[in-house]
Amino acid sequence: MKRDIPYVKYGGLKFLEAGHVKDALAVLRWADNPKNRVAAWRALQLLPGVGPKGAERVFTAFEAQGHRWTALQSPSPEFNALMAQLGDAATPWQGQMERVREWYAPVLERKYDAPKVHAADLTQLEKVAGGYRDREAFLTELALDPPGATGDLAGEPLLDEDYLILSTVHSAKGQEWEAVYLLNVSDGNFPNEFAAGKPEQIEEERRLLYVAMTRAKTSLDLISPLKIYVTQQSRMGDRHVYGAKSRFLTRSVMQCLDQVAWSERDGAGELRPMGPSVDVAAKLRAMWA
Repeated sequence: MKRDIPYVKYGGLKFLEAGHVKDALAVLRWADNPKNRVAAWRALQLLPGVGPKGAERVFTAFEAQGHRWTALQSPSPEFNALMAQLGDAATPWQGQMERVREWYAPVLERKYDAPKVHAADLTQLEKVAGGYRDREAFLTELALDPPGATGDLAGEPLLDEDYLILSTVHSAKGQEWEAVYLLNVSDGNFPNEFAAGKPEQIEEERRLLYVAMTRAKTSLDLISPLKIYVTQQSRMGDRHVYGAKSRFLTRSVMQCLDQVAWSERDGAGELRPMGPSVDVAAKLRAMWA
């Protein structure tokens, strides 16, 4: 079942290959090594109005001052203060990634679509960083386990927007995505079987389904299994029951959806409109031919 709105397909993208993650790590890498020209150029170009030539001028002047953080003269006083704090050996490691994330928030809004989704990535990176004893150990671990040999090569535009997010309904609250695929929209899941028979819990399950469906901006797919296979049978067993459509998908709701079904007979695996399409008599005749 799907709404009559365009598809937005997502593929896979390794976490550390995402541009916004690389941006945040560049700031930390430059703070860890003030002579790191590559990290410096990426970090400086996060500032408004600073391109490659501007980054080169700032870094050259910084280099001439002996790579002293107090001598950094970028166009952003906030960035200068951030780097001075991160570059100070007396600054504790705990909290540094949080400070970078907070400074980067307006940059994220300016550079990328779906900034809330990307902000969640940086929050996750912050949690990962908290598990290391110091900044050097954190950055070294990332360097020894790179995301991929081609991670820095040029590719098609907007590769940083190509990703898939797995989320529970509860974790999705407050989020919004271009395309949402909601799995197992059948009775026993929506509503959960443990809520059956309790009106107040049924209403809570209805609210959760509403929350899940309204996370989609342009494309929403509600996926309901036609068959549910019985457990505790052999690998080749075919015992199953037919899935029951969620009681929340009432007639009025279904009028807002397009019903489609998956068919292995369709070759490329395309979705086709639901309806009778199996000639049972012909299949039986073929068995005895």
